[in-house]
Amino acid sequence: MTPRIGSVSLHSPVVMAPMAGMTDTAFRRLVKRQGGCGLVVTEMVSSEGLVRGIDRTLEYAEYTEEERPVSIQIFGGDPSKMADAAQIVEGMGADIVDINMGCPVPKIAKHHAGCSLMREPSHAASIISAMAKAVKIPVTVKMRAGWNEHDINAPLLARMAQDAGAAAVAVHGRTAAQSYSGESDWTLIAQVAAGVSIPVFGSGDCVEPDQIVARLRESSVAGVLVGRGALRNPWIFRQATDAAMGRVPMAVPIEARGQFLLDYMDLLIDERLSEASGFRHTAPGQREGPPPEARGRERWVINKLRALGSWYTKGLDGGAQLRVAINSARSIPELREIIERFFVSHEIVLAGR
Repeated sequence: MTPRIGSVSLHSPVVMAPMAGMTDTAFRRLVKRQGGCGLVVTEMVSSEGLVRGIDRTLEYAEYTEEERPVSIQIFGGDPSKMADAAQIVEGMGADIVDINMGCPVPKIAKHHAGCSLMREPSHAASIISAMAKAVKIPVTVKMRAGWNEHDINAPLLARMAQDAGAAAVAVHGRTAAQSYSGESDWTLIAQVAAGVSIPVFGSGDCVEPDQIVARLRESSVAGVLVGRGALRNPWIFRQATDAAMGRVPMAVPIEARGQFLLDYMDLLIDERLSEASGFRHTAPGQREGPPPEARGRERWVINKLRALGSWYTKGLDGGAQLRVAINSARSIPELREIIERFFVSHEIVLAGR
């Protein structure tokens, strides 16, 4: 059975989680092309930046038609500004607007946003209510188990979110204090799912297709969010869907893994230079066209490949040497050559050679 979030139907219960600095529109597009992903969520976007019309913030919220259905995740602590930001998201044509109540990073939490909102459930509920009243698209909430081991309140907050108008919630089974250490508590996630009537999506420690299938079958959740597992294996959504349907999960040739990196690099390079004008959904009043060259496009592309490569190369024979070579690349042609030599020519790549 495929889940629904308000009026939005998902063709698969496996969802790509938002990851700051990683799940940009280029990566999301490529993941969707591999199949099996029912929903993509953008990197978290500042409500303050959206309301003020800051270009960099607006870029995080951009998406393309092939990514649909798409959820734009926003963060903030002011109910009025969050409602205004939700209206901007709705105006951009997004299918869903998601509230980040799960980010444990101190620079987010200290501004009474992210997971710090779990320490103030009534205030969190007021944000959800303000947003749900401001827009017609579904409002969802991403949360954690709680602030720390002494304050596990996801079941309570999920009920309050439902009462405030949320169409679905996603729960990462670790506390903010844990960050990404320890294990995700799927027993707690199942408890959350049992306590509300809206869909609950579980998150945490789903890095292999069989883990996703097991959680779908055992935890009474409507779906599963996959984050780090997708960075290592963008085909995980398709493979999990195959396994859930009783099919043998698709095998991914090493050449296909290399082509994914090359395609990702090309999409990053061409994002605003060769695509048709208006190919993305942008906020009203946002400028179009290529960004200033002063941004250092080549350096930006290389850094994006370095960030993805730190995850993508794990578990590959020669992966450690490949990471070093990617991190040592000084130009896009050099980076392309490194990828082609490793994945196409099957050479063990050494930095500087």
